[in-house]
Amino acid sequence: MKLLLTLSVVIVFLLIPIQDSFSELELSTNALVYSPEHTLQVYGTGLPGENLILRLFAPDESITKFDQVQTDSDGNFNYQLLTWPVPSHGVPFGTYTVEVLSTEQNGLSKKIDIKFSSTTELLSVAIERQIDTVVFAPDSGALNQSFRVFIQTTRDGLNIGNDPVELLKNSLIHLPDGSSLSLKNYFKTLYAGVYYFDFTPTQQGTHVFQISVFNEGVTSKGFAATHVLSQDLGGINKEISKLNSVLDETSNELEILKSEIKGFDQTLLMASDKIGESTGTIAISVKSISEASSQLNSLLFPIIASIGIIVALQITIIARRK
Repeated sequence: MKLLLTLSVVIVFLLIPIQDSFSELELSTNALVYSPEHTLQVYGTGLPGENLILRLFAPDESITKFDQVQTDSDGNFNYQLLTWPVPSHGVPFGTYTVEVLSTEQNGLSKKIDIKFSSTTELLSVAIERQIDTVVFAPDSGALNQSFRVFIQTTRDGLNIGNDPVELLKNSLIHLPDGSSLSLKNYFKTLYAGVYYFDFTPTQQGTHVFQISVFNEGVTSKGFAATHVLSQDLGGINKEISKLNSVLDETSNELEILKSEIKGFDQTLLMASDKIGESTGTIAISVKSISEASSQLNSLLFPIIASIGIIVALQITIIARRK
């Protein structure tokens, strides 16, 4: 009886799903460093008959390869993910990440970093080859007025690149209306590693310059933006300066007019003072004339009276003689 009970318990445990207890996921690759024409082989283990998702991420974290594989009855898988091509803008040299993702183990995943290089001699440590791209563009511009954008490409502090058509052929301008314009045939060389192009905007708004560099299997990107206005800020500043100049001239003329008005006020005051002085002089003269007239009258009255007496005497004498 006890034996039967023990066997029943064992059978029950065997029938209970134990997937989570034995959840496992392993991932390996056939190498850590790859060069063109080499095969990337991915293998490992999962749950028996499990569907697994394989993804290969590029150095810029975009997905280069996406596949699905199913494990065998023992939970093993072995899959050729890809054969490495000649490096290009889409598949440049650099560090890639291989990921296996379980569809039945709550999203469990495993990742491995590998290198895509021009050689596979360095098996454990691959040399990182990084390009720096710097874009110099004006902060603002004006409609239908050309401006210049400069690009510098360096690696380890040294300028790189020769032919801008090949080096920068995937570069774009993102226009304000949402469209994009290829810059492939715009570039000119200032000197090795330094390039430029002239651009005349026909739209108002922000223009984003996306400069994509591809050199010896390695990619790099640089960005800059220019906000295009209906009128150049330099022209606006000139108009403001001109207006300020006119205002300064007007202010100077007002100061001169104010000075002239002040001088005219002083002249009026002087004239008023002189008129006052003249009025006083006239008053004195009139007073003097009045006094002289009074004195003359006092002298003339006795004389006139005497003449009148003489005339009267003469008339009396003539009358008696008759």
